[in-house]
This record gives sequence, C-alpha cells and structure tokens, in this order.
Amino acid sequence: MEKHCSAACALILTLSAFVHIVIAAEVDGNRTAKPGACPRRNWGSGMCAEFCSNDSDCPNDEKCCNNGCGHQCIAPYTVKRGRCAPPQGTPMCAEYCYHDGQCPGEQKCCRTTCGHACSEPC
Repeated sequence: MEKHCSAACALILTLSAFVHIVIAAEVDGNRTAKPGACPRRNWGSGMCAEFCSNDSDCPNDEKCCNNGCGHQCIAPYTVKRGRCAPPQGTPMCAEYCYHDGQCPGEQKCCRTTCGHACSEPC
C-alpha cells in the first residue's frame, strides 16, 4: 500500500510540474518569441516529449514548435510577403512544398485544390 501511495505522489508531482511549465510557456510566449514561423508539420507526429517550452529554450534562431505530440526546437522559415490566391482549376493532389522557404524567388507555398504548390503571390 505504501508503494502505491509513493507512486501516486510522484505522479501528482510530475503532473503539477508539467502544468506549471505549460502555464509559464503561455505567459512568457509573447515575450520570448523569435522571428519566423514553425514549419508546417508533415503527416504523423514527432516524439512525445517536451524538449522546450518557448523560443528562449532553443539555440540560435531555432523556435520551439509543436511536432504533433510534443514540442522541440526547429529551424524556422520566413513567411514571404503577399497572399495566396484561392485554389482553382484542375485538381492537383500533391504536396510540392510545405512552406514559403521551399519556393523560389517571391513565390509562396499556396494551397491547391488538393495539396500545396509554389505560385506567385497576389
């Protein structure tokens, strides 16, 4: 019975520490945000662990990004100027890009009828 109580106490302490980290990240989030944006997540999820709670936990210009199950430091990409036109035309069901940084020149990674592709901003 005593082992059961010790395990329950350890679980409660761990959960309390996690809640404290999450609340602190939400409070500090705006003050520690680095420029750029987190890359769009690919299918699936990353490791279910909290490697960071805000951008200040990450080295150099890396940002603390959601990986689908936890948070980890990831190199950001810069969002290019302009907007994407609404998708139209023949359905194109492929992922040619995931973010603007993968597109040449001023092109942006825009939603197509069934995926994403580089196109000129409007």
